[in-house]
Amino acid sequence: MEAGLGLTALNDALDARLAQADALLLRDYPGNDGRRQPVHTVYLPADRVGAGVVGQWGEQALASLEEFAPDHAALAAATGLSEQAVAENLPRVVDKLRREPIEDLRVDLEDGYGSRPDAEEDGHVLGAADALCAAREAGEAPPYFGIRMKGMEAAGRRRGTRSLVLFTQTVLERSGGIPDGFTLTLPKITSVQQVEAMVWVVEEVEKRLGLAEGVLTFELQIETPQSILGPDGSAAVALMLRSGQGRISALHYGTYDYSAACGVTAAFQSMAHPVADHAKAVMQLAAAGTGVWLSDGSTNVVPVGGPDQVHAAWRLHAQLVRRSLERAYYQGWDLHPHQLPTRYLATYAFYREAFAPAAARLRDYLGVVGGGVMDEPATAQALASALVRGLNCGALGDDEVTAATGVGRSTLESFANRRVG
Repeated sequence: MEAGLGLTALNDALDARLAQADALLLRDYPGNDGRRQPVHTVYLPADRVGAGVVGQWGEQALASLEEFAPDHAALAAATGLSEQAVAENLPRVVDKLRREPIEDLRVDLEDGYGSRPDAEEDGHVLGAADALCAAREAGEAPPYFGIRMKGMEAAGRRRGTRSLVLFTQTVLERSGGIPDGFTLTLPKITSVQQVEAMVWVVEEVEKRLGLAEGVLTFELQIETPQSILGPDGSAAVALMLRSGQGRISALHYGTYDYSAACGVTAAFQSMAHPVADHAKAVMQLAAAGTGVWLSDGSTNVVPVGGPDQVHAAWRLHAQLVRRSLERAYYQGWDLHPHQLPTRYLATYAFYREAFAPAAARLRDYLGVVGGGVMDEPATAQALASALVRGLNCGALGDDEVTAATGVGRSTLESFANRRVG
């Protein structure tokens, strides 16, 4: 039958016909690369980044708990979480705030910093780079850090490029190389051409500093309507990802600039507004399968003032963090030290709730025991990813996950990051 039908020749021709499509699929949709995604990014104006800043944020977060929620019942009432969830997760949160209060820190030279004389911004860029390199040498730096420079708009791009070069050069000289987790954030994007220009800039910086090709990557901050929908009706963010030539590491949603540009009045600007959900849904589709991370934005309602104000802000923040996690946005922004308790409480509660059912279903899927759910490979991969994310942020422990799934972390990581399909 094989000889008569010529199936080998038919399949060879089919492979040749689809070879280019196969290559493009592997190039454009490589899947996850196994990096640990931070649960948040802290944006801190450059003039506030000094020695010991990371530890200071942790100390302030712990002090806010002591002042405004001295026991489990008070914290549960303040955040809207159950007292059981608080009791289970608070010890882990306290440990996190002492050990690693910030997972990702971005030195802000854009909206949170403003326009200043060149000499002043130069000094703050150099000071922030020195402080973070010193923290890294002392083992106290966040796993990820970098800058958000001014974007590619005509008014700010020369200043943005200058800060990018100064910061990168200082880190390179202090560290002897570009550290893992070094990150650049490009804001206020209004065209694919600006992304292409950013690719060219980092290529040139690599050449001038003697860096290996491809070592500098960057995030896109999606905060303009033009970065979601092009004038021809195309999904501009998808074209931007393609134009990044493999250098784009993440897409971050910018809550307030985007909402304002869409005409939303200040009182209703929120991560939960319909215009935000639409933008983030487009971003999610564009990034699916690419290995590019997604980050939600921030709430500008910060937990300061009296107990009532702090509790209201905590409750709102915890709800928004939970909402983002449920929608597969596993990262967000934090703007104040007092937001760290609810960032970690809400995140840990999410992964602790997911733990037992995810572990049981994955154990069944892997054939460790027989079970009653027949999951697809993609669902099993999502189950493993939830466990790995919980492990990475500190919500889950290695021993309990191994006991519940029958496999170790390395197996879970390889399973979570494999290509499906």
